[in-house]
Amino acid sequence: MTRPITAGVDGSEESLAALAWAAREAVRRGLPLRVVQAWRYQPYEAVDVGDRDTQERWVRQALDGAVRTVAERHPGLEVSTDVLAGAAVETLVTAAGDAELLALGSRGHGPVVGFLVGSVGQQVITEATRPVVLVRAGDDPAAEAAGREIVVGQHGDAEDSAAALRFAFETAAARGATVRAVRAWTLPPVFAYSPGSLHLLDEAGGLEPYERRALAEALKPWRERFPGVPVVEHVEMGSAGQVLLSVAPRAQLLVVGRRAHRTAVGARIGSVAHGALHHATCPVAVVPHD
Repeated sequence: MTRPITAGVDGSEESLAALAWAAREAVRRGLPLRVVQAWRYQPYEAVDVGDRDTQERWVRQALDGAVRTVAERHPGLEVSTDVLAGAAVETLVTAAGDAELLALGSRGHGPVVGFLVGSVGQQVITEATRPVVLVRAGDDPAAEAAGREIVVGQHGDAEDSAAALRFAFETAAARGATVRAVRAWTLPPVFAYSPGSLHLLDEAGGLEPYERRALAEALKPWRERFPGVPVVEHVEMGSAGQVLLSVAPRAQLLVVGRRAHRTAVGARIGSVAHGALHHATCPVAVVPHD
């Protein structure tokens, strides 16, 4: 079954940027584009906003206008549209399940950390079983043709980051881009308070060579599967979130893995994905673990 590239729209500037991004990605991958808008009838007593049929007609007209612009830019692209009745989160999660990826708009970064992705986007990212790409308003398509890299975070053993690495290599292959695979590491607590131990570790080969070997091992099957994709192996001491964000300015896309954590107040994504979504200026792909 051919999975489409799906964009979730709501008429906002951010969602239209996500739609434009999804259309370009569909063209690159040779896939159809599906445009989805979740809609729920909302009557208001104080203001005449039309009956159910009228509201739905307005929604469809706005959606058709957005899609018309995309079709004019990409005349050979197969595009389908769906106005789906229901709550936004549930509708988009279902749409993501049938997609190669789901593109959503993001409000961008600002002074109030924690309120930038939006509650709908945050929940969709947490629940979706397929990759979700967050695109900011004003996203510049020229960055995709400027030789910028696909940056992907790798951690743990080869299996831990397999899904994120696969997505990064597939995207780079479609774009003719370089993959920069980033592995961050920190000292175990036992070494943190012993400066002399750093010298001993270096004499013994050190922790960094171990981290480099781990990254190379994780990349090996993807290098073999995508021999035409250039790869930069980036190993750096520091927190994973900070290291990834330090190289994000050179990226056309930042790819992070996601393992949702269930808590008493609901599901939460990991700190690395959370930091990337709130602070990276390029589109961010959040890929659930296999």
